[in-house]
Amino acid sequence: MRNSILALLLCTLLATCAAAQPSRHDLQRNPLLCAANHVAYPWNDSNLPRLTPPPAGYEPFYIDHYGRHGSRWLSTAADYTDPIEPLAKAERKGLLTARGRQLLAQLRAVQQASRLRTGELSDVGAEQHQAIARRMYERFPQVFAGQVTVEARSSVVIRCILSMLNETSTLAALNPDISFVTDASEHDMHITAWKNADNPRSNALRRSMDKVSDRYQQAVASSRFVNALVSDTAYAADSIDAQRLMRDVFDVAGSLQNHHAFDPMSLLDYFTPEERYQLWRAANIYWYTHSANAVANGGRMPYVERDLLAHMVATADSVIACHGRGATLRFGHETCLLPLACMLEIDNANYSTACLDSLDYNWQCYNYFPMGCNIQLVFYRPSKKGTGNKPGDVLVKVLLNEQEARLPFKTKTWPYYRWSDLRDYYYRKAHTPIDWTIAAPA
Repeated sequence: MRNSILALLLCTLLATCAAAQPSRHDLQRNPLLCAANHVAYPWNDSNLPRLTPPPAGYEPFYIDHYGRHGSRWLSTAADYTDPIEPLAKAERKGLLTARGRQLLAQLRAVQQASRLRTGELSDVGAEQHQAIARRMYERFPQVFAGQVTVEARSSVVIRCILSMLNETSTLAALNPDISFVTDASEHDMHITAWKNADNPRSNALRRSMDKVSDRYQQAVASSRFVNALVSDTAYAADSIDAQRLMRDVFDVAGSLQNHHAFDPMSLLDYFTPEERYQLWRAANIYWYTHSANAVANGGRMPYVERDLLAHMVATADSVIACHGRGATLRFGHETCLLPLACMLEIDNANYSTACLDSLDYNWQCYNYFPMGCNIQLVFYRPSKKGTGNKPGDVLVKVLLNEQEARLPFKTKTWPYYRWSDLRDYYYRKAHTPIDWTIAAPA
């Protein structure tokens, strides 16, 4: 009787924990979210919520933007060949199961399709940026009306340049009178990417986080996965790095959603729901410790994007002072957008905890940086002539992935905030000196 009561209490506790764990529910509903930074942009015309109208008499005049490149191929040829090699070796020894042979054939087909394409923007990625630009134009027509200037700059990485091209060409088709100023230069990589004066020291801190996140990756059970592919369990244990094979296959599996050609294929089925969850959980911890406001990194990693935040404040100041109109578009990487979201303190992005074991309950990476993710600061001023020329009259709202988000400021008109309340706070953050030399907590 006592054991029955304890079992009932345990089941109730587990059910309560599961109900309070949104990430498990999210991945059950949409297994593709397990792909972490390989998740394809999941929002479109049908599932984006409607925007809140601005206060009476206000209209948008400027958009300050940073966006990640769209869906892409994996970064290197090794990303595709690494999972093939141990399976091919087992195949030569006649040790693959039918499921192992099937997976190997699929991996070879994907690898063949990827030849000379690694790191490039995919067809899905191009479509994402075309749609994002179109919606930006349709949602804020006053920003892009008539003869207006749009400044667009990109990381020098080709997928980012092509992402920029897809957005600017879409805007140009919608309004041929737009004047574009575009650039992709090493000169701006401290804004569009990750190259800044802090690099050697901040990168050392980031690398020191590997030992923190690796513990969680190594804790993911891999024997079931490998034994389903290889018939000889002794060979699998002695000759295959099961952890690495599992992770390498998982990366390819999660990336297929970024290509129309692979729509009929699913490699995620080789993993159980629990394996997918645990692999995602390890990736979630990796991204949090390496790029977000983790206690483990001393809360310093978001500050790698101080230059980007400073540039956004400066360009907004300039447009407001000149009574201008238009947009500044920047195209780069998730390694920049996540720290920027933390610096801006958008929604829960800047969440801070030392308890990584429960991070998945409170912070989920797929909310922030899927392929094509973007942050838009949309500025509003009174529409009547002769008003709106003072900074105090300007309102701003932030869109994270085209959805209205919250900022850490009081407002009676959410999602609209007074720019004068935000501007100095962000300016100070952008110019805060950071001591990267302090040893990160163990």
